Amino acid sequence: MSAFSGWRAALRIARRDAARAKGRSALVVAMIALPVLGVTAADLTYRSALPTKAEELTADLGAADARFASTSLGPVRLQQMPDGINWGTPEDAPEPSPEVQAKPVDVSAAFPEGSRYLTERSVPASVTTRHGIADTEISELRLFDPMVRGRIELTDGAYPRKRNEIAATTAFADASGLSIGDTVTVRGPEQTYTLTGTVELPADLRADSLYALPGSVIAPWQKAADRDKTVLPPQPSDPKWLVKGPPGAGVTWQDILAANEKGVVVKSRQVALDPPPDSEVPMAGTSLGYSTTAEATAAVLTVAAMAVLEIVLLAGPAFAVGARRSRRQLGLVGSCGGSRSQVRAVVLAGGAVIGGVGAVTGVVAGFGLTALFRPLIEDYTGSRFGELTVRPWEILGIAALGLVTGVLAALAPAIVAGRQSVLESLTGRRGTRRGSRVLPVVGAIALTAGVAVAVYGGVAGDTAFVAGGSVLAELGVLGCIPVIVGFLGRLGRSLPLTPRIALRDAARNRGRTAPAVAAVMAAVAGSVAIATYTSSSAAEQAYDYVPNMTPGTLALTATELGADAELPRSRAAVEQNYPVSGKAADFGRVWAGSDCSVHHREGNDCGELELVKPTGEDHRCPLKGEGAKELALRLSADEHKRVMNSPACMDENYTMVAFGTAEHKIVIGGADVLDTYVKLDDPAAAKALEAGTPVLLNSAYAKNGEVTLKATHAYSDQDGKNRARRPGAARTTTDRLKVYVAPDRYAATPGIRMVMPRKTAERLGLHVEDYGSFYTLGREATDAERQAAYAALAQAGNKAYLMASDEELRTEDDTILLILALFAGVVTLGAAAITTGLSKADAEADLTTLSAVGAPPGLRRSLSGFQCLVVALTGVLLGTVAGLVPAIALRLTDLRAALAEMRADPMQSAYTPIVMPWETVGLLALVVPVLAGLLAAALTGSRQRLTRRAG
Repeated sequence: MSAFSGWRAALRIARRDAARAKGRSALVVAMIALPVLGVTAADLTYRSALPTKAEELTADLGAADARFASTSLGPVRLQQMPDGINWGTPEDAPEPSPEVQAKPVDVSAAFPEGSRYLTERSVPASVTTRHGIADTEISELRLFDPMVRGRIELTDGAYPRKRNEIAATTAFADASGLSIGDTVTVRGPEQTYTLTGTVELPADLRADSLYALPGSVIAPWQKAADRDKTVLPPQPSDPKWLVKGPPGAGVTWQDILAANEKGVVVKSRQVALDPPPDSEVPMAGTSLGYSTTAEATAAVLTVAAMAVLEIVLLAGPAFAVGARRSRRQLGLVGSCGGSRSQVRAVVLAGGAVIGGVGAVTGVVAGFGLTALFRPLIEDYTGSRFGELTVRPWEILGIAALGLVTGVLAALAPAIVAGRQSVLESLTGRRGTRRGSRVLPVVGAIALTAGVAVAVYGGVAGDTAFVAGGSVLAELGVLGCIPVIVGFLGRLGRSLPLTPRIALRDAARNRGRTAPAVAAVMAAVAGSVAIATYTSSSAAEQAYDYVPNMTPGTLALTATELGADAELPRSRAAVEQNYPVSGKAADFGRVWAGSDCSVHHREGNDCGELELVKPTGEDHRCPLKGEGAKELALRLSADEHKRVMNSPACMDENYTMVAFGTAEHKIVIGGADVLDTYVKLDDPAAAKALEAGTPVLLNSAYAKNGEVTLKATHAYSDQDGKNRARRPGAARTTTDRLKVYVAPDRYAATPGIRMVMPRKTAERLGLHVEDYGSFYTLGREATDAERQAAYAALAQAGNKAYLMASDEELRTEDDTILLILALFAGVVTLGAAAITTGLSKADAEADLTTLSAVGAPPGLRRSLSGFQCLVVALTGVLLGTVAGLVPAIALRLTDLRAALAEMRADPMQSAYTPIVMPWETVGLLALVVPVLAGLLAAALTGSRQRLTRRAG
């Protein structure tokens, strides 16, 4: 018999066996198909979502051949790269003088002869919406021109064709509540337009802007501002020109060089797609490039190798199930003269058949799901696919990977089946085989070496060592799993019957338990590693984040001074439209002498107020100034964090000035300001304010419970009212005030250093006036609520503005952690289901004996549940430990980089925490194993037909 005939028979047997055991075959096909599906869908999505060079140019230029633009340097000779992004003056050219820079550039003179062009210009504007008022950008561009196609597309209605018409992006129309036919008014010049259609930018679906005809917004706005000085003039961008070159010629590199001589920068489609040689590019010698091909290739190969390992570990026990169930059939092959290699060929052929079906199924399903969910993917990424890009060789490689994985998964069961004697196969006896004593020793050595290499890589900042050490450590744990599984059998001595049988069965049959545990461990290790790193990075970002205001608060601040502010009307506008909770906490501002915000400092004609910081080491930040870098070299990350969190250094780090306080950061207020904005719930502090004692939030300014307040009472001659009350020369006063010092953590309160009662400020001869209110937000405001509030403020006279906390909820991190937990959970359930099926195949004789001696029917269910629980829980715990190795090593790499930055700039944070994702770990360690056990118990039949035990 030829080799081909032998394999043909093996494939025929494997195909029939797969068709006969449909449930098991479907399970293995699904295990191979799912990763192939995921990789196929990811490849199609990545290739389709990643724009080609031509698609990038279309998103930027539309159907035009080029974009021409002037620079701020004036009509001077320029050099540029063919991409039109990098440009500059020649190295030997002198710096253009201000007079030259002020000269206009005749851009149209640089167009190739016979060209057609469009102008484009944008201006920020405040416009009316259905909900109220919104800030946006209006672009003047002739949208209906074919030259714009590909860059901007109509989604509904019609393009603007008259000067009183306007179009909106879909994102702006959705946020503003506007519909086609509605009126949009540009506030200021009060120009009114009719919304004729909605458009989208395929490369930026989240674009939030309006479009009008050239000359219909900016020019009339400027005329209105020239007529009425109360109308603020527009602040338009520099114009750009979209150019269609002569038919058949386009815009060539020679055209670009000629335009550069006139001070014009050009981005040409033709040149970007087919750039000239470097010898023709004057700027080529000064431009540098960077490639990450090697790093990307290494990352892809690492992920592919781990994916193959994962599938082999998952599918291997499933092929072992088939080999166990087909052992009589394999024994018949041997009894008929079949060699061991032919027995192995039958099992391997099963892997090839199942792997091939799984690969084809996965590729086809990947195409189908990508096409089905394409709109959702486009909305998520914020851009349209140019086309569904298919790389045939990549798809074939993915399919081949599935086929090879199926064969590799069947390799170990094939070897075991080939070693089994014909008599054992025909009688159903298992035989015994001692476990390897060398493998655990090698595993322990690999684990120790891998951890050492990963830690060294983390300390040295070498991610290659981190990756290699992490993989080596995980392989070491894999080698130790048989010993760990064997140890589990000893834990069942004091347990009830069912868990004791489950533990001993797992220990006795390590050949099927260890791969399933390893599969769970591998999946959980990767998920825990990424989740730990993600949680740690999120904690670091949260620590480094410097808020503009106390999170969850809103501030209403006056734009007019004195009685002109009309704050009550503005407060009513906010309270009626914004989701605020509780009462407003009113605050005021304080100053000495003439108000510098009105009488600007020119010499000595307005006052000054200063909160003087005492001298001494306790009041100075050692990380700033002389000796800071020397100190930073001696500090660890934790020591640096403690110093940075000291009030003196917080004062240097939190420098925002707001709420009309100037540099002294003193606001006038009462206990409600402490409660609403400072979040200081301290009855003693509230009592101090009522008694006229200021509350100091930064203890670095206090000495012996007192602060020094220095005031310069200088008055401008233009400040007639106050000047008449306080004639004479300017005077300076220094007062020592008893203060209530808040705990050190309140030194980080944005914008406020001290809260002073009104009566105390007036007693010191300072000037005070109401300036705004603080509110607590019940939730984040919607677009409609913001727009309604802005409109209400405008209706109230536009004499106040809103400041909201810029803190954004990091839901992306939470989503990543959830996806990782779900992925690891699914793999855990799958691996546990496989090993439970194998256990049932192996334990039929034992279950028959138990039934014969009177075991209750429910024993079969509970045994399956505990067998599943043992595999899932063991794999999850080992995976959690294994996943910490790369996560900690990578964080050590980050710590090294952070310490280097901190020692270069001592005020830079070096805080690099390692935060365990306890929610993810808890879900994996508690919920998933219990769920696996319950499902296994629920899906296992409790009745068993008694049969004669073999042998």
